[in-house]
Amino acid sequence: MNYQQLPQSGKTGDVSSKDGTKSWFYSDIVKDHFFHPRNFMHEDGDTSIYNAIGKVGSPACGDELRVWMKVDPKTECILDFRWQTFGCGSAIASTSMCSVMVTENDGMTLEEARAMKPQDIMERLGGLPARKFHCSVLCDKALRDAINDFYRRIGKPEKIIKEASRMIDPISKVTDHDIEEAVLEGAQTLETVQAKTKVGIGNPGVLPAVEELIRFYREKYFG
Repeated sequence: MNYQQLPQSGKTGDVSSKDGTKSWFYSDIVKDHFFHPRNFMHEDGDTSIYNAIGKVGSPACGDELRVWMKVDPKTECILDFRWQTFGCGSAIASTSMCSVMVTENDGMTLEEARAMKPQDIMERLGGLPARKFHCSVLCDKALRDAINDFYRRIGKPEKIIKEASRMIDPISKVTDHDIEEAVLEGAQTLETVQAKTKVGIGNPGVLPAVEELIRFYREKYFG
């Protein structure tokens, strides 16, 4: 796991406290989860006890994330969630927080976990720098990949939701794959992506998620 040194608090950054009295690059919660990650899968961990595995990214192009879940087949509640990542402090902190959120209070159901959004992770972390929003999206994708793997293993293909068909805007019928293709074709801003896809026009509530996906794909393919 790539533990990179985090900036010290007190420096000017792009995450600020709600009352505007403090500004820093990373919140204290982010730093806590980076220096003390929860539910990390150590090298000698027994992965055979888990019945769902998710993976996203590649070490060759940046962040890579692997997650292991233990799911109760009867209730479909997440009993345990472990992870490993080769990535920055934000990726580590986001995944650590995600592991807490899906297992607290006897564990989320898979349906509840699917409904969780990257914004929910960021809110619990106290915010992330704008250029690091994609780290919570990365975690969200790995979680969804693990959920699909669980349904694949138990023979319920009808419950598998492929990322390419994940609906972002039901009004314009734009998926995350459509946004990815728009970025690959040269759209680098919300305005240019909207011009290509019409996403969010008449449905502004989806725009925060769209902006995060644009950042994720832009950094993934263009650095």
